[in-house]
Amino acid sequence: MRKRDIPFLFRLNKEEADAFRERVKKSGISQEAYVRQAITGKTPRDAPPPDYYSMMRELHKIGNNLNQIAQKAHTLNVIDVQRYDNDMRRFDEAVRLITEAVILPEKAE
Repeated sequence: MRKRDIPFLFRLNKEEADAFRERVKKSGISQEAYVRQAITGKTPRDAPPPDYYSMMRELHKIGNNLNQIAQKAHTLNVIDVQRYDNDMRRFDEAVRLITEAVILPEKAE
């Protein structure tokens, strides 16, 4: 397991410190995590709106229900399995794209 045991101190002027703190606050992550993302060439995103997490939970519940229906459908062979599987892949892709657009940090230019 990787340890982070090397302290790193740097100085900022008031304007830089205020701007840094504001960006960290908007991102919703720690200062350390913000700097680590910046070092790896990524730009942290602003924290998502509060209802994002409830929407994602609801999407995951729907996905779980679809999975249960698919298992039964495969067993009983009563629905169009190919169509269902295609829709399930589209659902998973939508969840991935939403997460990428709202949560994951962007690559810095």
